[in-house]
Amino acid sequence: MTDAPPHHSRKGLIVPFAIVAVGLALWTGWWFYLTRQIETRLEAKVAGLEQAGWRVTHADLRTTGWPMHARVTIRHLDVVAPSGHAVAAPVVIAQANAYNPTRWVMAAPDGLVVTRGVKGKAAIRAEGIRMSVHGLTQRWPNVALELEKPVFTALPGAEPFPLKQAGLVQFYMRPHLVGSDTPTDDVDVLFRLVDAEGRPGGPVEGFAQSGKLNAQIEAVIEKASALRRGADAHGLLSAWTAAGGRFIDVKGELGAGESKAFVSAESLSADDKGRLEGQVFVRAEKPLAAIVGLAGAQQGGALDRAAAAKAAAATPQGGTGADGQGVELSILFRDGRTYLGPFALAPAPQLF
Repeated sequence: MTDAPPHHSRKGLIVPFAIVAVGLALWTGWWFYLTRQIETRLEAKVAGLEQAGWRVTHADLRTTGWPMHARVTIRHLDVVAPSGHAVAAPVVIAQANAYNPTRWVMAAPDGLVVTRGVKGKAAIRAEGIRMSVHGLTQRWPNVALELEKPVFTALPGAEPFPLKQAGLVQFYMRPHLVGSDTPTDDVDVLFRLVDAEGRPGGPVEGFAQSGKLNAQIEAVIEKASALRRGADAHGLLSAWTAAGGRFIDVKGELGAGESKAFVSAESLSADDKGRLEGQVFVRAEKPLAAIVGLAGAQQGGALDRAAAAKAAAATPQGGTGADGQGVELSILFRDGRTYLGPFALAPAPQLF
């Protein structure tokens, strides 16, 4: 009599599938909980903005991305501040990894429309408009904004936009640290403008001598918590300005045609109308061409071309100082005007 073949248990095959099924069910529950929390917090944020005088409208809002991502798609988003400044987008997409929802990447693939208060609206189209935010558990998160090959167009009825297009626009923000790891109420910011072209007849085109403008400016924003109070009817940064907010440790580099400049300032602030105040020190190489180009720009009276021409005449023709390293210039923003030495060139830049 032969022995019956051994009977193999199927438990060894079932157990792995059961573990996967339980894990998938738990993960799916977590994903739905996470996306619901995201939607709830968005609703609370919108309600808080509306109570502060903002207006936020949108059409469809969908959350997708299962199983590995949380992706929020918002269509026809329109955010309007009490100051009248606004940003609108046909679609905004925000995405985070479901296992690390403290890091988000956002995109506006169909461009933006920015309302510059009383200056009107400008459309921004680009090959890429992206922003990343991470460190949401920090007092201040890390933020990176990038516009790849943007084109700027002032819409009908709006004031002209200073730039026509650029190769790249970048903005970065991170917490300012004292020592190695002690956070403060300040934030570090960096702004980069690469291969920018000014609108025809505008000040940027004149300053860049019909070429391209490159700029990199970094600074520390003091009392950044006042920025969280948001915009009011006076402007985007009015609450921060009223709280004594300043830009400190400002330094940067500008390049326009053959002209180059290295800028620095201990502190800059704004008056109650949002106009920049303070003194900026400039070491410039061959600044004459840029000043002459600025003098020739058509600004509808905003630029004092006679004063710019006098400032150009007072600049060393060779473009270098006695040490051969460049011309030392001082630009003063005071009483709503921009001064180069004793010459009032134009209105001071307006922050809000």
